[in-house]
Amino acid sequence: FLAQVAVGKRDKLVVFGDDYPTADGTCERDYLHVEDLAAGHVAALNHLDAMAEPVRAFNLGTGTGTSVLQMLHAFERAVGRELPYEVGPRRAGDLAAFWADPTRAQTELGWRAVKTIDDMCADTWRWQSENPQGFPGA
Repeated sequence: FLAQVAVGKRDKLVVFGDDYPTADGTCERDYLHVEDLAAGHVAALNHLDAMAEPVRAFNLGTGTGTSVLQMLHAFERAVGRELPYEVGPRRAGDLAAFWADPTRAQTELGWRAVKTIDDMCADTWRWQSENPQGFPGA
């Protein structure tokens, strides 16, 4: 949605609540760069032969929460300007803060997220600004 606001497909970002018990009042989530996600899947595939159990879950994440407003400001840095937003009501069922525990992936797969929120926003902005309408036919 941030990328769509930046290219003008959306008028503004709606932040769902700013009264959560977090540092800035907005929800915190574990945002993960798509390249880190892909690398985690490759690490899991490479680990298949070493698995003692036929099925094992691995959490892929940074292990750190980033608030909605922190993400907004990171995207503004990538774009080079402020983006319009408004605070709306909370969404039913939203938790204040949650993120993955990637310890097992780090220990057993040797995988760790390496991209930052700023990397994620810069890469997203680069793609969106070169493809303002998104994918053809989407």
